[in-house]
Amino acid sequence: MNIIRVGVDIAKSVFHVHGVDRHDQPQWQGKYSRTKWLDALSQKVPAGAEIGMEACASSHHWARELQRRGYRVRLIAAQFVKPYVKSNKNDRVDAEAICEAMSRPNMRFVKPKTVAQQDIQAAHRIREELVGQRTAKANQIRGLVGEYGIVAPLGIQQLRRALPEWLEGVENGLTDNFRTLLIGLADDLRHLDDRITALDQRIADSVKQDPVARRLMTLRGVGPLTASALSGALGDGQAYSRGRDFAASLGLTPRQHSTGGRERLLGISKRGDSYIRKLLVHGARAVLHHIDGKDDGLSRWMKNLKSRKHANVATVALANKTARIAWALVQNGTTYDEKLAAASA
Repeated sequence: MNIIRVGVDIAKSVFHVHGVDRHDQPQWQGKYSRTKWLDALSQKVPAGAEIGMEACASSHHWARELQRRGYRVRLIAAQFVKPYVKSNKNDRVDAEAICEAMSRPNMRFVKPKTVAQQDIQAAHRIREELVGQRTAKANQIRGLVGEYGIVAPLGIQQLRRALPEWLEGVENGLTDNFRTLLIGLADDLRHLDDRITALDQRIADSVKQDPVARRLMTLRGVGPLTASALSGALGDGQAYSRGRDFAASLGLTPRQHSTGGRERLLGISKRGDSYIRKLLVHGARAVLHHIDGKDDGLSRWMKNLKSRKHANVATVALANKTARIAWALVQNGTTYDEKLAAASA
């Protein structure tokens, strides 16, 4: 048999495969354990064949393993596989659907990530989770002291300064039992601060060693955190054919609801990577707050846009532009030129 394409439904322990020949006729279906499926595939499928998987947990690891064995790997987002699932859903049907989906000429694929990209992504995911835990801890403290008639100040910095005052105050209505609990909460908050600071330093150090991230930091509104996240997401930039595709993957382009030849654009789609989108929007908002007194081309474009549109619209437009420029810098291996950025405005 001459198998040219295989769909693989990956899981923790059991892997289902569905292989077809050049006439799209099924030639191989099977179920294998985690330790045996790669060897079984190597025995039945010639090198150079296409192997498809859903872009989910562990898919990038298996993609690298398959690439080492000479296969071409196609990772597909799960929502693009779903329309090809026939009848009832099970692992065997999922493998067949993946095999069918990857054969479509206009299918969109996810480029497998390198180990370095996954290292960067892991650092950012851990940091984001810690920030969420810190916010939850701060809100818990606010809620608990509120039960004792204390109104916590706005902002986490103000909260940090208020905690020692609450613990030392003798007439604020806090009992000794609650003060003991509050000391533990303050220690928890301090521990989370230390963890986040350590990750920030780790990310900043990695940016110093990454020439792509250093170039990205020359963009306005892009600091070490955003530069590192962009570098990890873009890789060599080959996963996207143009800057607009990368911006769309971050949910920074408008949704459409067009019909009858009449185009109707809505708000941004907010699909894709919400973390990088958030970083770019926050950076763009900071840039817009400091454009007064600047007369370069990009600043004039931002001022003009801000005068005609709502501030949030202008902020997202700048974030969109920053994403496109970031892709161009990575794809072309060039440095940031503010004149070119203004010319494309």
